[in-house]
Amino acid sequence: MEKPFWLRKKLEEMTHDEWESLCDGCSKCCLFKFREPGVPGVRFTNVVCRYMDMQTCLCSDYEHRHENVPECLLLTPELVYHADWLPKTCAYYLVSEGKDLPWWHPLKTGSRDSTRKAGGSVFGKVVSETEVDLDDLEDMVVNWFE
Repeated sequence: MEKPFWLRKKLEEMTHDEWESLCDGCSKCCLFKFREPGVPGVRFTNVVCRYMDMQTCLCSDYEHRHENVPECLLLTPELVYHADWLPKTCAYYLVSEGKDLPWWHPLKTGSRDSTRKAGGSVFGKVVSETEVDLDDLEDMVVNWFE
């Protein structure tokens, strides 16, 4: 039996559809994050982009996300290999490390809801940037997903 594509292909070898299917819908990449001077690594908050659909944990305007939010990074294989801000559960990160996907990943379960049901998404844990004062981000740092 042939291994699934994520175990036999490198990120840069994947088709567009394979690449897109790696996203488990956790939306952790949509969390506001920052680097604090003198503190190593990235700090994650429980604040998400205003385009986040809070019920589905998906971007409400995915096709135009980079136009709507210029800071929204276009994830590429090159970026994945160098991004220190991807959560360790991120499928792109796992594949870049030659690791398998978690049991709850939609490619394994066949269900887009499996990430949320397993507690692997930001569902129910975040607030929209429209509801907070962005000057208070330091007070909204979380570490519940690592």
